[in-house]
Amino acid sequence: MTALITPRRAVTLAVVVAALGYFVDIYDLLLFGIVRRPSLLDLGIDKDHLLETGVFLDNMQMGAMLLGGILWGVLGDKRGRLSVLFGSILFYSVANIANGFVQTIPQYAVARFVAGLGLAGELGAGITLVSESLPKESRGYGTTIVASVGITGAVAAVLVGKLTHWRTSYFIGGGLGLGLLLLRVGVLESGLYEKAKSHGSRGNFFLLFSSWSRFKRYAAVILVGIPIWYVVGVLVKFSDAIGGALGVAAVDPAISILFCYSGLAIGDLSSGALSQWIKSRKKSVLVFLSITTVGVVLYFTLGGASKALFYSCCALAGFGSGYWAVFMTSASEQFGTNLRATATTTAPNFVRGATVPMTLTFAALRSGSLGVAGAAIAVGVPCLCLAFLGLWSLEETYGKELDYND
Repeated sequence: MTALITPRRAVTLAVVVAALGYFVDIYDLLLFGIVRRPSLLDLGIDKDHLLETGVFLDNMQMGAMLLGGILWGVLGDKRGRLSVLFGSILFYSVANIANGFVQTIPQYAVARFVAGLGLAGELGAGITLVSESLPKESRGYGTTIVASVGITGAVAAVLVGKLTHWRTSYFIGGGLGLGLLLLRVGVLESGLYEKAKSHGSRGNFFLLFSSWSRFKRYAAVILVGIPIWYVVGVLVKFSDAIGGALGVAAVDPAISILFCYSGLAIGDLSSGALSQWIKSRKKSVLVFLSITTVGVVLYFTLGGASKALFYSCCALAGFGSGYWAVFMTSASEQFGTNLRATATTTAPNFVRGATVPMTLTFAALRSGSLGVAGAAIAVGVPCLCLAFLGLWSLEETYGKELDYND
């Protein structure tokens, strides 16, 4: 079978599987935010405790992604990109189905934790595989396709979450993931990984911290990505509470997610194309990080005028946050083959996991004099400032050769 697969077909299949895997990844990752209210009410949580319980369950998932990011990242460099790509898809698909059977909050917490472990691996492995399989001049297009297709999983999650019972929504996500495993035949392992297998230490997570150069690159990558999940994990996921504090009644988080992720999908295509056109990852991120900042400011200053304007601000902040594809591409290009999967898998999960301290801080500050909106602002300002600082120190990697060890 392998002998019949041409290099071009193998690369195409790698992009398709990574993109569809990320589609299901985002579907499951955002589904809880969409079905949070109906599922918790169905499980007997009263309305006064919906936010606290939702934050707890969300943090269980995001905390698991921190652990899973390290586990899958190390395995990606030690065992190969493909084993992690399909192993993580199987893991989160089964966990997704388990979410549909929960009867209590402790069961829900365990299910979200297990799902978080599985969700941590797919994107990093997929982006690493695609980056190493495409020519340096066009790898940005491949990763942009992966991110842009994947982001639309949020739109699918909103539609499915609105049209079906919350348990059915989880079953559908699990079924989509299991169906993806049928595409395993025909996807080939990265040639760069195969070449590097016999050279030196691979997948040593602590190497990222053993020299100032590697640590600086790693920290900068993580800081650059944090505003994306501030927008998604705070402003959008808890938009009902924040919108109410701004004076907009009955904001639906599912609609906020729909508007935000529609903007993200367009932003990912735009930022990826811009980075290829101007031949710079850093300048493209700078443009979109600046748009994110404008979107966040408008969210708090104009979003309270009407529900339509509030959702429009979510869309603008989402569009600006659509530099995820360039962020992931840059992360994969910052490190050698022996650490590439480790860095590319752990970095986005540390970014996602940053929602844990962000939401905990948000929940703690909202009950004080700042209120809900003030607490969200207090969380966002340092996130944006640190992102610009990280971008300033980040290495430009457009067109960089990836055939080396770190």
